[in-house]
Amino acid sequence: MPIRVQLDRLLHDRRMSLTELADRVGVTIANLSILKTGKARAMRFSTLDALCRELDCQPGDLLVFEPGPADIEDEWV
Repeated sequence: MPIRVQLDRLLHDRRMSLTELADRVGVTIANLSILKTGKARAMRFSTLDALCRELDCQPGDLLVFEPGPADIEDEWV
């Protein structure tokens, strides 16, 4: 998927642990880990809102579009 979540960079910049962010946002560490590793296929706007609020960032700081070969399932037939 060409959209990447830059959670590691933002956590490092804010000197915040994944555990601390999970507590602040109300999302499990496991779900944040899925976002962090790029395995998430979707994210709720309420989660994005909470992450941006706690990380003091804009959605564009958290999500990055990296063009590349399209996934087979995403191609139009």
